[in-house]
Amino acid sequence: MTNLTDTIAAIATPPGEGAIGMIRLSGSEAISIVNQLFSGKDLTKQATHTLHFGKIMDGAKVVDEVVASIYKGPKSYTGEDIIEISCHGSGYVLKQVMNLCMEHGARMAKPGEFTLRAFLNGKLDLTQAEAVADLIASQSSSAHKAAIHNLRGGFSEDLKDMREQLIKFSALIELELDFSEEDVEFADRTQFYALIAQLTNATDALLQSFKLGNVIKNGVSVAIIGKPNAGKSTLLNALLNEERAIVSEIAGTTRDTIEETLNINGILFRLIDTAGIREHSLDTIELKGMERSMDAMSKADIVIHLFDLTDLTPNSKIQNTNSKILHVGNKADIAQTPNSRFEIPNPKSQIPNSKLPHADSKTDEAAFADGDTIYISAKNKENIHELKSALFALVAEGRINQEGTIITNARHYGALQQVMTSLTAIKAGLDNNIPGDLISLDIRTCLHYLGEITGEVTTEDKLDYIFSKFCIGK
Repeated sequence: MTNLTDTIAAIATPPGEGAIGMIRLSGSEAISIVNQLFSGKDLTKQATHTLHFGKIMDGAKVVDEVVASIYKGPKSYTGEDIIEISCHGSGYVLKQVMNLCMEHGARMAKPGEFTLRAFLNGKLDLTQAEAVADLIASQSSSAHKAAIHNLRGGFSEDLKDMREQLIKFSALIELELDFSEEDVEFADRTQFYALIAQLTNATDALLQSFKLGNVIKNGVSVAIIGKPNAGKSTLLNALLNEERAIVSEIAGTTRDTIEETLNINGILFRLIDTAGIREHSLDTIELKGMERSMDAMSKADIVIHLFDLTDLTPNSKIQNTNSKILHVGNKADIAQTPNSRFEIPNPKSQIPNSKLPHADSKTDEAAFADGDTIYISAKNKENIHELKSALFALVAEGRINQEGTIITNARHYGALQQVMTSLTAIKAGLDNNIPGDLISLDIRTCLHYLGEITGEVTTEDKLDYIFSKFCIGK
């Protein structure tokens, strides 16, 4: 375990030039170390939560004009004395100030060490500490909302309530053991059954939310697949509303996958434009591109199967996958209704969603199950909004705006699975009328895994692993 009694320092702003750069120090000597470099007021005599203008000096040389912010423990982020030096955002200046701090007794902080100290000093529990990292990494409104909920202790409160109720019944059951010879019952079994049912439902709801939480945190991979010249790159450009991929009339223009992100109603979609998949090719480079397309199709969360309404010849290489499929018929602006296998409306009218008729073996769509097809014109950007809505609906399923906790952390999910197993064991014990000491052991196991989530039960190795994923300076 890292030494947590010394004073640490780190540059807390991203690398590169900017108007402001910040160096943060935490520890018992933080203020006195900076005071040795600071030309202005005596920082050791200033009140907490105050700002002070002055200069950072390297001997007689002025390094920079700065603002020093003082936060004295325990009313600080880490619970220790903290001082933050706001410099001009030059990488050279920040490095010079950082070197001076270390020369005067500070140590370079390890990743996440500031938040680790906040956790160990009781300023945050483990779920809140991990929410700090999630908040920093959030790239959408949904990810931000989930992180803020956990940072404010929403998830912690849910778990605290579960623990308190279990501890109450555990104490009553263990009290019965002290009076085992008198055959008394302090814990009402009917109420205990109701509690276990309530906790089981709450735990199941949290477990079920992980699927959505994983989407919120990591985004959704969407592979756009189809035959050459189906309009995949044109569709990518239409979805992004910018010319990201090269488009031409020449089939096979896209030779490799192109990835871009799209934010739809607070969820990030990672769009993958793939090379066209032909039945046969002798081009070595094209074959390699097709191989990557097939790989992207197999790994994607959602597959947009884009087919050309003017070319419905079969392609046996386009196979069904375990991913969710969206059938999208392109070039509806030029497809002729009388000659089409599909009932396509007048190209000049609004293009509605339509049910895909049963595909026969002669069409490219035979490899996929029947489903709703969205007819679009990627070139004219017709019905693109409907396609975005369909993508969002496949993922959110109406739950994206739900209030309460959404599990986004795989560690929390694993511990909750163990909690569910323990609750099942407790109920089975009650059903089989097993002795109270055995039920008490199952309750303790359940409490252990609940405590693992919040950090009430933890190990040094686990803490090192969790906080090593934080950025330096946080």
